[in-house]
Amino acid sequence: MANHENHGFSTTAIHAGQTPDPVTGAVVPPIVLASTHMQDGVGNLRGGYEYARGGNPTRDALQVQVAALEGATHAFAFASGLAGEDALLRSVLVPGDTIVMGNDVYGGTHRLARRIFGRWDVTVVTVEMTDLEAVRHTVAEHQPKVLWVETPSNPFMKVSSIQDLAEIAHEAGATAVVDNTFATPYLQRPLEWGADVVVHSMTKYLGGHSDVLGGAVVTSNAEIAEQVGFHQFAAGAVMSPFEAWLTTRGIKTLAVRVDRHQENAMAIAEMLAGDPRVAEVFYPGLPSHPGHELAKKQMSGFGGMLSFRLDTGVQAKKFVESTSVFTLAESLGGVESLVNYPCEMTHASVRGTELEVPDTIVRLSVGIESVEDLVADVKKALDSAI
Repeated sequence: MANHENHGFSTTAIHAGQTPDPVTGAVVPPIVLASTHMQDGVGNLRGGYEYARGGNPTRDALQVQVAALEGATHAFAFASGLAGEDALLRSVLVPGDTIVMGNDVYGGTHRLARRIFGRWDVTVVTVEMTDLEAVRHTVAEHQPKVLWVETPSNPFMKVSSIQDLAEIAHEAGATAVVDNTFATPYLQRPLEWGADVVVHSMTKYLGGHSDVLGGAVVTSNAEIAEQVGFHQFAAGAVMSPFEAWLTTRGIKTLAVRVDRHQENAMAIAEMLAGDPRVAEVFYPGLPSHPGHELAKKQMSGFGGMLSFRLDTGVQAKKFVESTSVFTLAESLGGVESLVNYPCEMTHASVRGTELEVPDTIVRLSVGIESVEDLVADVKKALDSAI
């Protein structure tokens, strides 16, 4: 297998884990759908493959690819992003432990930690991750085993310092985890800033076409990798070969897609920021964003996600129901543009908690369509809503 350490991002994305088939020379490795593999005598496995839950060539190829993109030694592919998070948390936590996470993380992550792990005596504490002193105080008080960072955050696009937060975590003996779904490894590599583990919903930008469900846990920590690998095998929430093949296919165009995503997002953010009918725009590419300079430092771009605030919830709900190019739907990161109403969709599970999203917030996943069509669609929806 070629060493991709000295290759550019797109070269690595296209070639890592993608050795041509040795039998036929197929440039794209064939998908392996078998659930079991013939043994050449008891315990004499071909290539180490025995049963698909324990290992599959197509899934392994994806794991090599994702690890290479994040600059890691290990990656594990799961049936969903939350399945990966679940395996990671079971790998590093025991009953009685505490997790500290941001006060605007993805609702599903908070629900998993609070409602599933909470039943096993794991405590969840939230804090404003952009306030380093508040994080230091919270970590000192609660002595967590995990500091969970989402940057940029969902849906307010807050940018947190991975380097500073990792140092705070390590001083307390905690594991620093970064959800890199919004930024992708093309724009941000958290392990290089000191994080111990990176997680992804590969359903989003890595797959990139709204046709795959999957998650990844990525690390260079051998002890954590051993535990996550054990949970992947023992609990069995593995990614299917076909989903893995689709994800690998999507990753090969990640760089060119993200370039277009963020070019379009910037145009829309600037248009919204200049519209007096919009109360506030959350996009780190805008100089007015409080995390703009930090984003310039630890990211190589600003991504395709943005949110904005309208004056009333009635206006916001009317807006999301008035677009035509933007599709009203859950999820994000696909080639098509999506509009989302977080308080009743992606973040409905955190109503009544400190993570509740106001009903005035609209979230956009800006796709790669013609920017003129996207801008016109947003303007039309504003006209309809206000």
